[in-house]
Amino acid sequence: MAIAEEECDYLFKAVLVGDSAVGKSNLLSRIARGEFRLDSKPTIGVEFAYRDVRVGGSLVKAQIWDTAGQERFRAITSSYYRGALGALLVYDITRQSTFSNSVKWLKEMRELGTDDMVIMLIGNKIDRHHMRQVSEDEGRSLAEQEGLYFMETSALENRNVEEAFVQMVTRIHEITTQKVLDLKLSEARRPEITGQTVVVDEVSATKKETACCSQ
Repeated sequence: MAIAEEECDYLFKAVLVGDSAVGKSNLLSRIARGEFRLDSKPTIGVEFAYRDVRVGGSLVKAQIWDTAGQERFRAITSSYYRGALGALLVYDITRQSTFSNSVKWLKEMRELGTDDMVIMLIGNKIDRHHMRQVSEDEGRSLAEQEGLYFMETSALENRNVEEAFVQMVTRIHEITTQKVLDLKLSEARRPEITGQTVVVDEVSATKKETACCSQ
């Protein structure tokens, strides 16, 4: 007999963004399944997976979208920024061009995404430190300049992957719960207004109103 999944309190959408072959698919695989595939192939269009994580007293289900990095798919994938509350912007520390292109990806996200999207800049493949072209200081400097969170990772060795993901989800949770609190306070000040439904971005905020964890 199957055991029912625990109901989640929040459903968040997040996206993995960056050039082709920077390791987005294997970061997703590590986050969602704890796996790494040496035969990983370029993503065509968009793929996604789910991951549950407990933040404080809340159970959060993250729906993580892996977007294709190839230029010819950019027009297709741009619509998937809609509703995303978080993003992992990934570059390859062994390829300077992928770091330089992070600025273009960031501009696209800010044009198509929400104003308060939580963006974490990820320098991936630190297991190849002997081939490094982008220093940690360069990555951190760009993150500070653009108001991003920053972490270097290795999907191959599973270094800092969990930490980066949890940090992003935790910050999304903080922003979202504050929005919900603000809405409740606003409603409390206007008791004469009833029967309205309020939506906070793309978030399902209560157990009673969502079955977001059922698949």
